Amino acid sequence: MYSAIVFLPLLGFLIVGLFGRALGNKASEYITSGFLVIAALLSWVAFFSVGIGSGPAVQYNILSWIQSGNLDINWAIRVDTLTVVMLVVVNSVSALVHVYSIGYMHHDPDRPRFFAYLSLFTFAMLALVTSDNLLQMFFGWEGVGLASYLLIGFWFKKPSANAAAIKAFVVNRVGDFGFILGIAGVFVIFGSTDFNSIFSTAGAIAQGQTPVLEFLGYSLDPDTALTVVCLLLFMGAMGKSAQFMLHTWLPDAMEGPTPVSALIHAATMVTAGVFMVARLSPIFELSPTALTFVTLIGGTTAIFAATVGCVQNDIKRVIAYSTCSQLGYMFVALGVGAYSVGIFHLFTHAFFKALLFLGAGSVIHAVSDEQDMRKMGGLRKHIPYTYWTMVIGTLALTGFGIPFIYIYGIPLGTAGFISKDAIIEAAYVGQNAFAGYAFWMTVFAAFLTSFYSWRLVFMTFFGKPKASADVMSHVHESPWVMVVPLLILAMGAVFAGPVFKTFFAGDAYDAFWKGALFTSDANHILHEMHNVPKWVIASPFVMMVLGFIVAWVFYISKPDMPKALAARHDVLYRFLLNKWYFDELYNFLFVRPAFKIGRFLWKSGDGSVIDGFGPDGVAARVQQVTARVVKLQSGYIYHYAFAMLIGVAFFITWSMFAGGGAL
Repeated sequence: MYSAIVFLPLLGFLIVGLFGRALGNKASEYITSGFLVIAALLSWVAFFSVGIGSGPAVQYNILSWIQSGNLDINWAIRVDTLTVVMLVVVNSVSALVHVYSIGYMHHDPDRPRFFAYLSLFTFAMLALVTSDNLLQMFFGWEGVGLASYLLIGFWFKKPSANAAAIKAFVVNRVGDFGFILGIAGVFVIFGSTDFNSIFSTAGAIAQGQTPVLEFLGYSLDPDTALTVVCLLLFMGAMGKSAQFMLHTWLPDAMEGPTPVSALIHAATMVTAGVFMVARLSPIFELSPTALTFVTLIGGTTAIFAATVGCVQNDIKRVIAYSTCSQLGYMFVALGVGAYSVGIFHLFTHAFFKALLFLGAGSVIHAVSDEQDMRKMGGLRKHIPYTYWTMVIGTLALTGFGIPFIYIYGIPLGTAGFISKDAIIEAAYVGQNAFAGYAFWMTVFAAFLTSFYSWRLVFMTFFGKPKASADVMSHVHESPWVMVVPLLILAMGAVFAGPVFKTFFAGDAYDAFWKGALFTSDANHILHEMHNVPKWVIASPFVMMVLGFIVAWVFYISKPDMPKALAARHDVLYRFLLNKWYFDELYNFLFVRPAFKIGRFLWKSGDGSVIDGFGPDGVAARVQQVTARVVKLQSGYIYHYAFAMLIGVAFFITWSMFAGGGAL
């Protein structure tokens, strides 16, 4: 069953990728989508068997992969609760995205290539989450990077799409450089990349005194070595999960088709970093410094992305910055040691974020591919299914729920309310140096999240239509092949939190996780979350309500107020609109110098030195010599006779001085 879950998407990619033109558009769509639906159903079977049921955690060896010296690596599928949670997330969202794309990409002439890339993307993520060792994880890690490059730049005739694909690829290389150094460090310290071997010896190595790693000329003791390795691994997570400073690729990734955005932001790519830190929680737990840094970056990302999302006008970019912010929440949970809470938010977030992106795609589909919210408005009566599903997604994202009211011990609210509030409570009881900072950042980010989310809804669906009469005359609801995935995701956005909270972070925690995440008798964070003050529990609700009220005043009650406020605070507005000027800063610090160095090496190094003294120089000298030799060929017999006489005289003279021996 597990081999089918992992390799069915790969089979779909190979069939459609190789024979898509011969099979045709419809067959390509049905083959890849059918395989993903089967994989998704099997993933839910695995989830109820291994997670909620009593199925054991096992490893399935597929083949012997790498053997070199002490390095002996098998390609294996690791099945535990963390794996099956990710299988459900990846395959469920991917299957719905595949089905949705049948309608969304209906007019695209390259549909077989698109569906093949989607299936490749899914397989790469499955290879990552089922990995039994770090090198196998790295294979999937780079696989999702490659697939994202292909999908972001799918419309490769658009220069902006090509630029966005390259940007995503290059920025991720920065993070991946740290990740691969971290993998090498793990191998040096533990002598293995296999998870079981690493986890079984981690505690003993941490208690040792002998230096275990040479890094940048320094001999590192176990504590320092583990901190360095964890920070390098987290550097990879920062790139993949678009955390602060390595986030710049994520908004530009909107250049790809909207279903790609849903898959990247909800189930693949950006969730890889969160999964990796959770999988390696036994190592990260040994480095309080690394976890403190994770908390700092998570809290900063949550507030940074939320501030930028408040002023974006592209409907997809607003949701993209929302993803960036929510990933910050997840890393806050991981940083304070609440690993299951972070994965719980990843699980619920997949449903409502995929819903929002696919809902945005339905809006774009309805308004003739327009993405600027300033050119929308008044759409709720024209596309009612899209409107209501996006409202549900917005309620989940903003954390709509009623605190202090419980049904069978579960808070009354949407999935986002339950999982996001749990992160805020975990940050409050966290013990590291930046836990308090992360708490306040996530609380204030909840206000901004509510504001920009309802701003999107009000600008898109309320007020007078701002599109042209021609566009409005063609506005229509999406076909059922697009609406049905929205309805299914809407159910997940509402019920995924209440139904599964007790398993992820409640009374059934131990029976559900079965040791798949780090646990310790000293780690009482889940217990302490039940004893937080009431004002802590109420704070996200208050922020959510305030954000809704401000958005209502700005975009419904007094729609001229945002323009006046932006004009009054022009510097701040431009600072946020230009995304804190990170692109400009990186362009000044890295891009321009890189181009200058490249141009110098091209012109002076390659052109003047290598080519000048190499092939071009040799060719030029040969041409010069032959040009002069050619002048000797005059065509007159007496010139040739004279040259012969000179030659004879030369040889006679040389023979005389040589003593006649040469003759």
